[in-house]
Amino acid sequence: MDAQLEITSRVLVRAAPERVWEAAVDWPRQGEWMWGTRVRGGHGVGAELSAWTGIGPVGFTDTMVITEWDPPRRCVVRHTGSVVRGSGVFEAIPLGGQCEFSWTEQLELPGLIAGRAGRALVRALAQGGLDASLRRFARMASTS
Repeated sequence: MDAQLEITSRVLVRAAPERVWEAAVDWPRQGEWMWGTRVRGGHGVGAELSAWTGIGPVGFTDTMVITEWDPPRRCVVRHTGSVVRGSGVFEAIPLGGQCEFSWTEQLELPGLIAGRAGRALVRALAQGGLDASLRRFARMASTS
């Protein structure tokens, strides 16, 4: 039996939503701030993305399709790979002279890790990685 898991992280960025959006969708540079990930792919609804997530040779490829594209505010992807299933969304929300950048993952966990201990482990790792990554993103995308 599969289980659902949702994680969300938010960070304030000292930049306009347009700047935040440009930094977020610069797929080749995403590895500079997203923990353990290298991304390549296109832009716009229907575009495919491929992300390698892992450390060194240990990891997996996460394939995605963009299902919603609303620059400079919102991007939604559907995870289509064999390891990661579900959806992801990031949003740049204007707040005066800065922006809130939020990232949510709604993951479908396979039966092998869908139990209480598996969900707790995945939640802790994913939440910690996402929180750390968005803090790094805020530093990178902020204007001086």
